[in-house]
Amino acid sequence: MSAHCCDHSHEHASAAAASPVYRRVLWIALAVNLAMFAVEIGAGVAAGSASLLADSLDFLGDSANYGISLFVLGMALHWRARAALLKATSMAAFGLWVAGTTIAHALSGTVPEAPIMGLIGALALAANLGVALLLYRWRDGDSNMRSVWICTRNDAIGNVAVLAAALGVFGSGSGWPDYLVAAIMSGLALVGAFQVARAAFAELRHPRAEGPHREAQPHAVGSL
Repeated sequence: MSAHCCDHSHEHASAAAASPVYRRVLWIALAVNLAMFAVEIGAGVAAGSASLLADSLDFLGDSANYGISLFVLGMALHWRARAALLKATSMAAFGLWVAGTTIAHALSGTVPEAPIMGLIGALALAANLGVALLLYRWRDGDSNMRSVWICTRNDAIGNVAVLAAALGVFGSGSGWPDYLVAAIMSGLALVGAFQVARAAFAELRHPRAEGPHREAQPHAVGSL
């Protein structure tokens, strides 16, 4: 019974991934994330904000995420799982980079520009919420589709945190709210990487989960 349910869920996920609507959504998400990366990295440098710099690199990582997802659409499950592992690795690397940047800002005592943080954080939140709404329908697919959803969800959470950091910096005159939010974003990236990698390894351990490819032939024989 459990094996049949697993095969059915992967068959449904494969069909969803092949949807031209899903492909269009990924292209939209890719364009939005590239644009926001350019906006946020400039603002992060100008404002001296670790959380904005972290968020800008997150947008860049998600752009790569969506690009890889577009490339592997329609491929066999084991290829999609391997792509998910690659994305999990990039998410983990991003999390570690943010942790290092945050420590450097904390040691130097950088106090970011709160108004710039608030304005860009609000713009980034609007962009990520729009992408999340488009992707919500495909949040329960295979590890590759789940990685797309997890990254987008984490982005929206991170944007809310950046806004909170801007308020904290404005009210306290200290950079510690910015450092704290950047540390949270680092943790989100590392946890997300673990979730995606765990799902991908599970798919690679069970090759029979490639439902539509394996089941098509037996159904055809039975119909003769």
